[in-house]
Parts: sequence; structure tokens; C-alpha cells
Amino acid sequence: MYGALMEQLSLLREKGIDFEVIPGVSVLTSAAASLGIELTMDNISQSVIIARGSLRIPVPEKQSILALSSHQSTMVIFTAIHIIEKVVEDLLKGGYPKDTPVGVVYHSTWKDEKVIRGTLEDIVQKVKDNRIYRTAIIVVGKVVNPERVYSTKLYDPSYTHSFRRGSS
Repeated sequence: MYGALMEQLSLLREKGIDFEVIPGVSVLTSAAASLGIELTMDNISQSVIIARGSLRIPVPEKQSILALSSHQSTMVIFTAIHIIEKVVEDLLKGGYPKDTPVGVVYHSTWKDEKVIRGTLEDIVQKVKDNRIYRTAIIVVGKVVNPERVYSTKLYDPSYTHSFRRGSS
């Protein structure tokens, strides 16, 4: 989801070097698996916003973490663990309540993976306590720790969908 792939491919093309892009598993999905969560859940969050945190690279105002926070959907934030204080400040200013669940996954799928859960109120200290400053992803929203797991219509016997006719 985030990287320097286009820069690297441009240079390889310029130099006439053949290459092949082999898809892998994104930290977006591996972090969700490490947290044991779905990024969308019925009645909780129907959308996922993928954003990058930055202090030095200009971000269009409407795409800032502050502006995107108004949606209150699941937000997955790349490249921002080193500025987590600013990220949390913007999320709170943007409208997320301070008790909003947050998951941080450091080195997702690596042997030294760390999974930290908290809220916007305490996640900064938890990240500092675990000495995480790089190579981590931040997942924000109720899906990280849903108050109640609602059953979807998919398994409701009375619900008709493409795989079965619902009972009356």
C-alpha cells in the first residue's frame, strides 16, 4: 500500500533493466490478522480509510488525518508511528472520542512482532513503553475492539442471498 515501488520501477525502466513485480501480503491485511479483527463490520464500520502520516511531506488538506477523522470509519495509518502524538491529536480534534480503540502492530508477521491495543487516550504511552518508533502500522476504530459483535445477515436463516433462499 505504501512504498517506493514507482520510483524503483522508473529507475529500472530508465536503465533498461528487466524486472517482475511479485505481489505479496500487505501489512494492511497482515496487521488485521495479527489483531484478530475485520477491518469492516456490519453496524460498526462500513469503510476503511488508508492514510499515511507525515510531518515533512505536504498532504492535501482534505486528505489530512484531521480531515479524514470526520468519517469515524476504520482508519489504517502507515508511516506514522514516529509521530503518534500528532496522529492522536489530529484524530481527537477530528472527532474520534478518546475511548476509541487503537491497535498498533510492529513488525507484522515477523518473529519479533508486537501487538499493542489501547485507546486514543493511552496508546501513545503504550507505544513509548514498548519502544516502538518505526515499522509499525496504526489501526483506529471500533473494529479494533467492538463492544458487541452483531451477527450479519449472511448467516441469518431468513435472509435470502445468492447462495440460498431464506426461510420465512
